[in-house]
Amino acid sequence: MARSLRTHQRRILGVVRAIASGEAAGLRDILAAVTPGGGKSLLPVLAASELVRAGIVDRVCWVVPRDSLRLQAEEAFADGGWRSELGHGLSVRAAENAPDPCRGLAGYVTTYQAIAAAPELHMRELAAHRYLLVVDEIHHLPALSDAEPSGEVGEGAWALEREASWSRALLPLLELARVRLLLSGTLMRADGRPILWLPYGKGASDRTREVDLRASGWAVVGYSRAEALREKAVLPVTFGAVQGEASWMEPDGPAVGPHSLDADFETTRPALFTALRTEFALQLLDRAFDETRMLRAERRRRLGLTARDGGKGLGKLLVVAPDQAQARRYLDHIRGRLPVARRLVDARLATSDERDAQETLASFRLLPEPACLVTVAMAYEGLDAPSVSVVAALTHIRSRPWLEQMIARATRIDPHAGPMEEQRALVFHPDDLLFRAFRRRIETEQGTVARRPDEGRGQRLPDWLRQELEEEGRHGIVPLSSNATGLRWEKLAAGPSFHPSRTQHATTPAPLLGSLESEAMGTTPSSLERRLRHQVGEMVAAQAVEDEAALRAPRGDGTYHRYNAVLKRVMGRGRGLMTLAELEATLGWLERNRLADHLHLVEGDPRYAHRARRVNEAERRRLASEGQGALDASKAQAEFWRPPAGKPDTRARRRG
Repeated sequence: MARSLRTHQRRILGVVRAIASGEAAGLRDILAAVTPGGGKSLLPVLAASELVRAGIVDRVCWVVPRDSLRLQAEEAFADGGWRSELGHGLSVRAAENAPDPCRGLAGYVTTYQAIAAAPELHMRELAAHRYLLVVDEIHHLPALSDAEPSGEVGEGAWALEREASWSRALLPLLELARVRLLLSGTLMRADGRPILWLPYGKGASDRTREVDLRASGWAVVGYSRAEALREKAVLPVTFGAVQGEASWMEPDGPAVGPHSLDADFETTRPALFTALRTEFALQLLDRAFDETRMLRAERRRRLGLTARDGGKGLGKLLVVAPDQAQARRYLDHIRGRLPVARRLVDARLATSDERDAQETLASFRLLPEPACLVTVAMAYEGLDAPSVSVVAALTHIRSRPWLEQMIARATRIDPHAGPMEEQRALVFHPDDLLFRAFRRRIETEQGTVARRPDEGRGQRLPDWLRQELEEEGRHGIVPLSSNATGLRWEKLAAGPSFHPSRTQHATTPAPLLGSLESEAMGTTPSSLERRLRHQVGEMVAAQAVEDEAALRAPRGDGTYHRYNAVLKRVMGRGRGLMTLAELEATLGWLERNRLADHLHLVEGDPRYAHRARRVNEAERRRLASEGQGALDASKAQAEFWRPPAGKPDTRARRRG
């Protein structure tokens, strides 16, 4: 091809061509684990162009985690170069929750939030046509226990409630899709839970499971940061680790400190909290601002531009703040360093409370101005802005997926900035122990592990969230002062490549994409179980759609999940625990019976009560009315804070 494809893109193209030709006719699940910035957005275009042309699918549904990414998905299909190179004429549209989402085009783009607000609408659409379902950043979806809500209530349920609702809404769509393409920049969740739909095997210990990169019936394609660096697909990262110290006042106690950010784990969190709200943060901002200004001046000289000349390729600064109040404070500080005439043009704010946040994000991505963007969560994931060269990481979140995505905002190659060798990615961050631990993990660990909870823990909070809640309890502290004491430059090591699980395939270090013929056949017991479970799920989803259309079940009343509960009671156990013989018997029962005739089995169960469903619908309408930006920001913040049961969330509007 005239335009060069990267390794993972060539592999995906090979997989879908094998499906289209019939060589891998039984293959329906494709997982692409692509390092952030490595180029996932072309993969749905490659898959759709081949599968639609071959008549395997009729349409494509691309699900993204936030509204700001819908436009980027449309742009991927509209790219003129790839349309010519691949010979496709497909177009998709950013759809609302209205009938006929495609409107005569080849597909539509929607969000997790939109599907959770109107799951039945999307179920009917996928049941009516043969769809390629693309689920972007699937690590946002936690695995569910079978398809039925657990019914348990506890502290941990607060943190996972929203993402679990997305999983419940997406599960029937996965069942109904003709082919599934699952995309992610990471194969692990911050809370340690397994990810919805992915195949898992035994991990290195009894308490862990790992994504089975050689699972039968799956085509798994990986593209690690090490591979992306070798192919010059992303820029190497240089960290500016800013050392510092902080002092604060404990609630009803004396002044504490000064303590270094890297003194010990006991003081790291309150010291970091203080540093982000006092002098340290502004000193780090100044360093990032100065580096950006020098970079832009250097590129202007190389391009023969004056200080007043604008243009693409000069480099931009992205500032990630801990909350909206600090974001506004940081913005004021940066504007104070700009000429008066340029303050409102060169530095902008994008948070969920800003009415023009989406327009600001689009301008930052596509136009020479603004040169600096301050945000909290809206730009942390999926923002395709190659012009970003410097990131000021003034956030206290330390989960691996979150920080990997944030760092990747600076690693994209800017086609307007000259040769790759002359470009660089700089990330300034507080030099605390937690950030150091994160860096060690991404340099040494593959990132495919899910951890089992302790027996008897029930719905206890995971360690990472409990620590954050404990920190919130300490937020009664009064920040006094902080100071940046030094700067250490460090290069981020390439990190490990994706490879099959050592515990299962220690003697077979084969490439991720194995024999398509053996993958499609799926003759192992585990692959047969997986296939039969999928068939059961498809039949349940089909009955739910049919009964709603025929008015045998109330439309919009959670029919799919109610039917799964009915089936579990009829058969005595959920399909996730069934043997091969039990799965075959379940399929036979579904061929002869209608689940609607057995709804009395869940009568009186509050999880499926009509009134409870109406409450959920009211909540969905309320969330929709708040705007997509607020949902996006609250999703990211839910990763580290959720109020205890019974207490109102008074910070949602303030913290972005």
